[in-house]
Amino acid sequence: MGLFVKKPLNVLLAETEDHDKSLKKTLGAWGLVALGIGAIIGAGLFSITGGAAANNAGPAITISFIIAALGCAFAGLCYAEFASMIPVAGSAYTYSYATMGEFIAWIIGWDLVLEYAVGAATVSISWSRYLHKFLEGFNINLPESLMAGPWDGGMINLPAVLVVVLMSLLLIRGTKESATVNGVIVALKVAVVLIFIVLGWGYINYSNYDPYIPQNEGNGVFGFSGIMRAAGIVFFAYIGFDAVSTAAQEAKNPGKDMPKGILISLLICTLLYILFAHVMTGVTSYKSFQGKDGIAPVAVAIEHMGKQDASGVYHADYPWLNRAIIIAILGGYMSVILVMLMGQSRVFYSMSRDGLVPKVFSSVHPKYRTPAKNNLVFMLLVSIFAAFIPARIVGEMTSIGTLFAFILVCIGIMVMRKQIPDAPRAFRTPLVPLVPILGVITCLYMMIALPPDTWIRLFVWMIIGFDIYLTYGAAKSKLGNGTFKRQGMGIAIISAIVLCLLLFVSAWWHHYDLQQQLAIATEKLATAKAQALPTIAELETKAAEISDTVQNDYLVEIANVLGAIHLIFFTGLYFVRKRKA
Repeated sequence: MGLFVKKPLNVLLAETEDHDKSLKKTLGAWGLVALGIGAIIGAGLFSITGGAAANNAGPAITISFIIAALGCAFAGLCYAEFASMIPVAGSAYTYSYATMGEFIAWIIGWDLVLEYAVGAATVSISWSRYLHKFLEGFNINLPESLMAGPWDGGMINLPAVLVVVLMSLLLIRGTKESATVNGVIVALKVAVVLIFIVLGWGYINYSNYDPYIPQNEGNGVFGFSGIMRAAGIVFFAYIGFDAVSTAAQEAKNPGKDMPKGILISLLICTLLYILFAHVMTGVTSYKSFQGKDGIAPVAVAIEHMGKQDASGVYHADYPWLNRAIIIAILGGYMSVILVMLMGQSRVFYSMSRDGLVPKVFSSVHPKYRTPAKNNLVFMLLVSIFAAFIPARIVGEMTSIGTLFAFILVCIGIMVMRKQIPDAPRAFRTPLVPLVPILGVITCLYMMIALPPDTWIRLFVWMIIGFDIYLTYGAAKSKLGNGTFKRQGMGIAIISAIVLCLLLFVSAWWHHYDLQQQLAIATEKLATAKAQALPTIAELETKAAEISDTVQNDYLVEIANVLGAIHLIFFTGLYFVRKRKA
């Protein structure tokens, strides 16, 4: 069979039958809603919102959230139809296998690793930092060597490892137990978000919304381009509702409950996000968030929820709220890690059943009916990343991978409607093909608006995925017949070569973008010096930082070397295939 062989719908549905080797069905509609909210409200809302407002959108960050929500809504409607029609673990990977074939399914499955496994490691590192902040409030100071990896000045990030292990063991114990814990955490962080909105509303100063859309200062810096770039950045805050679809095989009534879980969790979080951002940029100027990260943006807003003395210093009326926010973030991050690890294990569970990755990932525990070995493997891998790698994996990397997944799901709905229009569907995406097309356009636009270095990381990740598929997955596939004997192998190798060329282009684009930023920063500095403005020192620092990045742009060098090596490898593989075919 060729690389574009599709998995029949009846085979997929047969996998959902409840038996000793299948996943246990324990989740109801509200369990799925809580699962979605648990994954959505987390790092994105508390950490990214302030930076995106300060550097990209200003008070119009609320518009950015609405644009990101539109992209999610279009994709969510498509996810809901697929989840009700194909209630199988694996999410977009499984949907792509049924509609566009194995090769596209592999691409999307590997792409989901970027969203779930890498995301879980990144969030666990942030969780460790917030734990450190929380303990400091009680004068408990853990050794710095145990709070960070070697590249961050320590030896091992022990708290990050512990939270990954704890969440993994909870997942091994059972989905029902995991959902119960997640439900408690969701109630806690939603309560804190609502408290912030209700208390903060009375401190809104409407002059902080003027101008609502700051004047454009360059590509992606305020104006409309800034709103769109911020939409791509805060899109990270919505990542998680698609994780609901990875649990389809564990839903009691997937036909009715999956659409509810996806759409209701997305709706609730969208409303909370818009209100949260509106209050956050209303109680203080968006400029107050510049140079802030982590909990600082929220803390800055809370500090301005009070009275101003004669010297202009604010005295917060609710200082306890900062500690409550830290507790909510700690709990919120735990639920995000839980759902990400769950989503990752379910995607690899499905890929393993199809033969694309080793059998260990589809082994089900005889008592708990969970993919226990799968969870253990990812517990080890994610723990290693969390313990030792530097915490410089940005949210944009996860965002671009998820946006790509959403695009394929939207395309898949149009393909499915044409190929098997009469297949039973408990939920139907409205206005097809309009809704899927709008989903593709919105998500693609947000992808393009993201910084070019994000594209470099995406192409590098996908090239590694091609390495694995072309040397292992294509040969071991249950629907295949060996690597070099399969139709479409030449297309796959040529696609890999094209990826290498795109990597070179993205590296050039990234370097050019940095040079443009340096030119703008230099021009601003010259103007400030000519007018003797008080911002000269700040602009000098910014220009020096950009200049240093341009001169030591190792990401471009790494991309070019990796691209050249793989270009040679994939070209050689193409001629080997031609000789053996």
